[in-house]
Amino acid sequence: MAASFWDSTQRRHWLYTREELAAIRYKLEEEDPTSLTHTFPLPDLRHLNIYFNQQMQRLGKRLSVRQQALATAQVYIKRFWTRVEMRRTNPYLVMATAVYLACKMEECPHHIRIVAQEARLMWPGEVQAMDTSKLGECEFFLISEMQSQLIVHQPYRTLKALESDFSLSPDESMFAWNLINDHYQTDLPLLCPPHIIALTAVMLALVLRPAPGERPSSSSINTSSLAAAAATVQQAQARAAALSASSSSSTGLGSIPGTHGLTPQSSLLSESSSEGKKVPDAARLSKVQFFAAWLAESTIDIEAMVDCTQELISFYEAWDNYNEKFTKESISRYIKARGLV
Repeated sequence: MAASFWDSTQRRHWLYTREELAAIRYKLEEEDPTSLTHTFPLPDLRHLNIYFNQQMQRLGKRLSVRQQALATAQVYIKRFWTRVEMRRTNPYLVMATAVYLACKMEECPHHIRIVAQEARLMWPGEVQAMDTSKLGECEFFLISEMQSQLIVHQPYRTLKALESDFSLSPDESMFAWNLINDHYQTDLPLLCPPHIIALTAVMLALVLRPAPGERPSSSSINTSSLAAAAATVQQAQARAAALSASSSSSTGLGSIPGTHGLTPQSSLLSESSSEGKKVPDAARLSKVQFFAAWLAESTIDIEAMVDCTQELISFYEAWDNYNEKFTKESISRYIKARGLV
């Protein structure tokens, strides 16, 4: 694996702007000589992503695949379909192959016969002729189109590192973890670096204060969430502007006097303590303010975090209108018409 995300092929070759990603997909559709896009219209891409995620989760459950391997598999199919128009492929074969390949890359391999067998049992009408040779051929197809750039840096590691820094409760950590799981059903893995995803998940978990066991949904992630997140961002930007006017040192939080060697949270707590105030949960500065202070003193792309939040809100709104039966039928229609089963 590349020593860091900054030196990785993921950063250099697999991150796009929204405009670039839209242009890539438009070009794939326009280059299609058989007009498949008009003959076989597909549902909203967000609905397709939800469907593919559900199917891969089901396959992963049958194979007892780790979550990180499933996440890598979902990134693979997104990358692959920026190189190949979806209607030229059998998505069920691509999904099974992506899971098989991701398991090998994440060092939890499964035998190719078992993967092919489970795929046939799950999707009997869509992959009737799937065998090890087809899955192996598709594996080489994926590797070729992705130019053997198979290392995927995930947001999970960043989240685990931040849990103690921001004193996330178990419910907040789980909420942020679920947000990261859900972001694979959007275009965010192709738009944002993994640390931006993780920080956005932490911010939303802190701002929304989830109830025990609560999962992200359109009722919890909505326009009011965006307003709350925007307030946090504005606070961070205001603090950053104030800090830029003051002298800075080489330490991570050197802009604030008396913060040498301290985390954002511990430095702010020491400020409150020096003023003779009590500093438990009812501290002068809440965890959200700690987060805003840390954000202000970092070089994080705050605008990217806002875009990430907006994308998640759009995704949860689309989920409310998702129709699994219609999505499945739309995919099956072109698979069977083109003889891809």
